[in-house]
Parts: sequence; C-alpha cells; structure tokens
Amino acid sequence: MDAKEFIESLNNLDPENIGGWPFPVKLAMWLAACVVAGFLVYHFLLSDSLAKLDSTAAKETQLMQEYEKKAYQASNLDAYKEQMTEMESTFGALLRQLPSDTEVPGLLEDISHTGLSAGLTFNTIKLAPETSKEFYVELPIDIEVKGGFHSFGAFVSAVASLPRIVTLHDFEIKPDGKSQNHELTMSIRAKTYRYKEN
Repeated sequence: MDAKEFIESLNNLDPENIGGWPFPVKLAMWLAACVVAGFLVYHFLLSDSLAKLDSTAAKETQLMQEYEKKAYQASNLDAYKEQMTEMESTFGALLRQLPSDTEVPGLLEDISHTGLSAGLTFNTIKLAPETSKEFYVELPIDIEVKGGFHSFGAFVSAVASLPRIVTLHDFEIKPDGKSQNHELTMSIRAKTYRYKEN
C-alpha cells in the first residue's frame, strides 16, 4: 500500500466499524489513546501526589538534619552540663574580682598605697562619672602622680597585680616643670568595673 492509497483509506474510515480499520491506523489510535489517558492520569491523579512527595522529602531532609543536631547535643549533654558548671564557677570568681559600691574607697586606698610603695607622690586621685554598659558599670579613676620613670613601671605592675580588676588607659608622661630633681608627672586613667545585676 503506497502513501496515496493509505491517505484514501483514512478518508474512508467508518467510525462504527473500528475493527475494519487498517492495522497501522488502529495502532496509531491506540497509542494516541494511551498518551491522552496517561496525561489525564498524571494531571488529575499523580501531579498533586508527586508535589506532596517532593515537599515531604524536603521536610524529611530538614527533620533529619534537626534530629542529627539534637542527637549530637543529647549525646554531649553531660559535657555541656559540666562545662556550664565550670563557666558559672569561673564567672562567679570573676564577679568577685569586681568591686561593689561599698568597696570603691578600699580600692582607692589600695591604689594609693601601691603608688606610695613605688615611691610616687600623688598630685590627684579622683573618681570620674560612671559609664553604664550592657552588663557592667565602668568606674574611671583619674590619677596624676609624680616620680621617676622606674617608679611608674613599678606602680603600673603593682596595680595590675591587685586582687580586683583594674585596667589602665590613656597615660601621659611629661617632665614636671616645678621639680628640681628632674622628676616626671604621669597622668593615667584607671578603670574598675562593677557587675550590673539587673
């Protein structure tokens, strides 16, 4: 059967006698029906289920990652508790190094004694206004002392060794114009800290 005869046979197809159609036409119609049926099944029955499957698979991955993270945390819970206890102990020790309001005069006395022991003469030692930070209050102390360079070093070293936390900032050393024996004047700002409980 050539192409012309095949096309003529298509024009003469009887819809009421499908069994009498040529085999290639029946095969083409069968394939077309399968494709249409497959598309309809996919579109109306499977597409929502496949979308839900993808969503569930993504959620499964996320839940698996969360599970692994929590399983790791749970397996290390004892170590975390031990570390937390150690941190609380260290934090308490650090807090004890911060003076309370009532201990500031004692701290000033310690600084004065330290300076005098180093051979310095105090021109001034005065408290500056407190500065409130997020977790602590900073209390600056402006100090001006007179003495020799090595005495300044001994003073700074001794202040660093005090049992309370005191940091030294903004120092300036210059010759003392009033001194006969070439002494120096050092201006320095010491800062101590107080924990803000609230």
